[in-house]
Amino acid sequence: MKIKTYLLLFLTISLDVYSFDRVSGKDFVSRSEVIAQNGMVATSHPLATQIGLDILKNGGNAIDAAIAANIALGLMEPTGNGIGGDLFVILWDADSQKLYGLNASGPAPKSLSIDYFKDNNLTKIPSYGPLPVTVPGAVDGWIKLHERFGSVKFKDLFTPTINYARNGFPITETIAFYLKSSSERFKSYPNFKDVWMPDNNILSKGDLFKNPQLANTLEEISKSKRKSFYEGNIAKLMADFIKEQGGFLSTSDLANYHAEWVEPVSTNYRGYDVWELPPNGQGIAALQILNILENYDIKNMGLFSSDYIHHFVEAKKLAFEDRAKYYADPNFNKIDISYLISKDYAHKRMQLIDSKKSMLSVDAGVLKDGDTIYLTTADKYGNMVSLIQSNYRGMGSGMVPPNTGFMLQDRGELFSLDVNHANALEGGKRPFHTIIPAFITKDNKPFVSFGVMGGGTQPQAHAQIVINLIDFDLNLQAAGDVARIVHTGSSQPTDEIMTDGGLVNLESGFDLNIQNDLKKYGHNIGNQKGLFGGYQAIMLKDGIYYGASESRKDGQAAGY
Repeated sequence: MKIKTYLLLFLTISLDVYSFDRVSGKDFVSRSEVIAQNGMVATSHPLATQIGLDILKNGGNAIDAAIAANIALGLMEPTGNGIGGDLFVILWDADSQKLYGLNASGPAPKSLSIDYFKDNNLTKIPSYGPLPVTVPGAVDGWIKLHERFGSVKFKDLFTPTINYARNGFPITETIAFYLKSSSERFKSYPNFKDVWMPDNNILSKGDLFKNPQLANTLEEISKSKRKSFYEGNIAKLMADFIKEQGGFLSTSDLANYHAEWVEPVSTNYRGYDVWELPPNGQGIAALQILNILENYDIKNMGLFSSDYIHHFVEAKKLAFEDRAKYYADPNFNKIDISYLISKDYAHKRMQLIDSKKSMLSVDAGVLKDGDTIYLTTADKYGNMVSLIQSNYRGMGSGMVPPNTGFMLQDRGELFSLDVNHANALEGGKRPFHTIIPAFITKDNKPFVSFGVMGGGTQPQAHAQIVINLIDFDLNLQAAGDVARIVHTGSSQPTDEIMTDGGLVNLESGFDLNIQNDLKKYGHNIGNQKGLFGGYQAIMLKDGIYYGASESRKDGQAAGY
């Protein structure tokens, strides 16, 4: 009897932790949507959101607000992004009534090759240090965005962050958590402590943080645009420092870099067009997952059912095998994207799914011929921006050029060292990328701008957000709050192969009995925390903006 009582008490407590006593809406929703008419900004940091909102109120458009908010996040959330990283954007331009895509990811140094790793008996690219450093693309991304779509002076977008960098701002809870592990990892690296460990202390929640070095760097960029960062003083500081550390990044690598305008690609899911960017990112994996799942009655399976989770995981496995084999820099590899995201291909791949049994391994399909921030903005003119930016793993490479206040990314870790792989390392080639923005249109009109930061989680989370909105008819905030599914252990573009079916990780909001049901399908159950990403979104409906922000992090959606 006591055991039953304790079990009942445990279940009651568990349910209370993940439920809210709301007078309206679903009981798992953390807060209501933000609703406004004239503009909306949703970011992973409240101060960055306010900076973007101020830009809108002072005459800027959604593109200006997105750039200004991203600049701020590089200071306020250095564990996820900064000017040493890359950037991707999907934006809706109200004037042309069209979507545009920007790939601002940088390539490997021209002089670096697989031979270097063979000659030095290295079987993989290190996670940290000078070797995984690639050309940082974010700054040129801002410049390209502003030159084509911006409306206020470029330097004015930097002013709020420069002021925060000089005068200070308090560290938020989530950033304090990640800064602690980053500080332990990088405290012995050159120049790290000078920037992020004032007085030799690890920053904690509520501590006032200043970064005058970054303020000077941002001021220089605001005045010279790409000249200083890619061709002048800052470029020389980056290249000289990386050479001193034993790396290959050069001034010519930086000077020759330019972000690239690309065409977004889409699939139609139950009457809605879901848009992603083509590789070298992983966005089309979300489209492949949706194409497969469109063949099933997801709604009747139920949001919290083992049947839905099983089919979702199996669809993800199929998409990620193609991701591991084919996704790479299209300037170096011909990728038949149209076939990969076609309904015919999805129908062929779904035949491999057993409705009652998990796949332990799966081959990629046969083709014909052959750590992060996300933000979104919208303005009174109807422009909407979906932007994601990252330094990649663990805050970046640990490489902090002297007197600059920022860390260079370690995205080069994601190359393969197999010369026959599509994603094989080559000088001047862009690595496989995990960060992806997303967009949904309906009848050729903007509907939702959204993203979910979080490494390989992102395509899975994108697909779940779409399913939550369309199949399960959840509102914008609820679609992000509901417990997420993350499958890990798939084959990777860095040569790892899935042989054991991987792990199904479920957030705590799922009934504990579902784990037992999934085991009956043959799934292995994981128990990793911190896998489930960070969501931001803006919806345009009947001329009104709805905003949503990730309840698992420090962010905020705000409008006016």
